Amino acid sequence: MDSLIKKHINLLTQTELGFERYLLNKLPWDQRLLGVKGGRGVGKTTLFLQYIKKQYGVSNKALYVSLDDLYFTEHVLGDVVEDFVNKGGAHLFVDEVHKYPNWSIELKNIYDNYPQLKVSFTGSSLLEILNARADLSRRALVFELQGLSFREYLKFRHQIDFPALQLDEILENHTQIAINMNTTFKPLAFFEEYLQVGYYPFYEENSIFYYKQLQEIINMILEIELPLLRKTEVSMLFKIKQLLYIISQSVPFKPNVTALANKIQVTRKTVMDTLVYLSDAGILNLVYKDQFGVSSLQKPEKIYLENTNFIYALGNENPNVGNIRETFFLNQLQQQHRISYPERADFVVNEKYTFEIGGKNKDQSQILGLKNAFVVQDQIAFGVENTIPLWLFGMLY
Repeated sequence: MDSLIKKHINLLTQTELGFERYLLNKLPWDQRLLGVKGGRGVGKTTLFLQYIKKQYGVSNKALYVSLDDLYFTEHVLGDVVEDFVNKGGAHLFVDEVHKYPNWSIELKNIYDNYPQLKVSFTGSSLLEILNARADLSRRALVFELQGLSFREYLKFRHQIDFPALQLDEILENHTQIAINMNTTFKPLAFFEEYLQVGYYPFYEENSIFYYKQLQEIINMILEIELPLLRKTEVSMLFKIKQLLYIISQSVPFKPNVTALANKIQVTRKTVMDTLVYLSDAGILNLVYKDQFGVSSLQKPEKIYLENTNFIYALGNENPNVGNIRETFFLNQLQQQHRISYPERADFVVNEKYTFEIGGKNKDQSQILGLKNAFVVQDQIAFGVENTIPLWLFGMLY
């Protein structure tokens, strides 16, 4: 136990508070069992350490532990909790829960046996967190931490700080907002870099091998998590990698599931299941006609990689620009909004707003006659009326 406390204190002293992720002040930290899921490298550990440092400082009230620590090869979490509570502990922060056998059952028991203790946990295996829902149902609130938004990237990488905007603010007052921002900095000067290398905070740690790290994250999900947690046949893995490459290189990908099944010689259901697994794992974003009642039986209308950095990591140096634009828009809005596929245009948001995404010469023809419809143009600093710059949707979180 003493070794865990020393590591906890050491990590706190190294934790800086200059840049905070969007969830830090939004999470219900007083919840008795709080989960934060998110892909590897998005900043979950830092989120916990920053909250501890701000709320508790160095005290016996809070303890951070990572379950991939060698300490837990010889000790069980339950014993740590008992010792921690007996010494006055009030809030336990448990990182990397997916590395610990039967973690969800143990957290459930801790929740039931220590009603005075608050427990917050993180997991990088999104599939593992989904598997644990049955054990943690009615007990845990689980939130997802995405990678950096364009707004967060500007502050984290370039010390350019603006408050997050609401979607309605952008739609109602985007011209003045964009003009005001352009007087402080030039968003288009940074936007391309964000699309290529701005989504994950760890880029600065090893920029040369950034895409290699992203490839390793994807490979770990495909080669370890899918076979282990979704019983995906090993023979399917190469075919899945082929599919991801096709998606990274395509114009916004509209799948013909039957043709895909024939091409890779599997059943249509296998293709559908695999797409859902990849979405659950945080590799793909699937867009359906009906965002409600989505199931593995409903064919997605469009398929995207989860973020634009994945496109560059999986493809070549000249991916389809239309794919990049739509991937960015979907990724930035999905954090707080419901996205579906309309009969016309590219996206419907919250069953109310229609968006057509394109370059700076994109016209209004696709949305002509539609109410609450907007053209979103890339490569423009500001727009007028119902034409909005693409980069501005990166200021939502």
